[in-house]
Amino acid sequence: MAWAVLQPLAGAVVFTMVFDRIANLPSDGIPYPVFAFVGVTVWTYFTTSVQTAMSSLVGNVGLVTKVYFPRMAAPMAAVVPGLLDMGISLLILTVLMAVYGVTPGLALLALPLCVVVLVALAFGVGLVLATLNVRYRDVKGVSSLLLQLWLFASPVAYAGSVIDDRWPLLYALNPMAGLIDAFRWSLLGGPAPDVSSLASLVVLVAVLVAGIAVFAREERRFADII
Repeated sequence: MAWAVLQPLAGAVVFTMVFDRIANLPSDGIPYPVFAFVGVTVWTYFTTSVQTAMSSLVGNVGLVTKVYFPRMAAPMAAVVPGLLDMGISLLILTVLMAVYGVTPGLALLALPLCVVVLVALAFGVGLVLATLNVRYRDVKGVSSLLLQLWLFASPVAYAGSVIDDRWPLLYALNPMAGLIDAFRWSLLGGPAPDVSSLASLVVLVAVLVAGIAVFAREERRFADII
């Protein structure tokens, strides 16, 4: 429980010092510590779930090779525990919102939908990486690098408007960009989702479908390869 609180809180503090105090980046009129905390909370769930799902098959060799069960259940189960940590972080967020005087509006009703979409994205990416990790064990190292690069390509520490005005197409193709913006809209009253968010949603659905298709095609070979 302490780790679930400290991890996003520490990230928010670091981002506040670097991006708010030093770089002085805009935060859509939202107090930056609260702004950054939401971004770090969403990103922490996503990366943790993706990495856990990626290792779910290799880490359960005995089950995969000796017991028959729907293999997709392993990465599916891997994205569930992180919801508890995210729930704890959101409780801390309510304290920060009270401290900084941020009041949610009716958009808060969309929060469950945002969570479901986030879980779907983590599941889709996790399926692809879990499939690749069975055959290529170097995927773990490569995925860590890609997730780090993805972090800076997503509006975790900065407002989407900083990137959206310069590279709108690339920004729209990042599914995490639309998701993080949607969480901030729901929780903090940030800018509402627009057309670019729909593009992010389309990419998200494509990732999920591709993940399911790739996993289903390779599933019968897992026991022989792993």
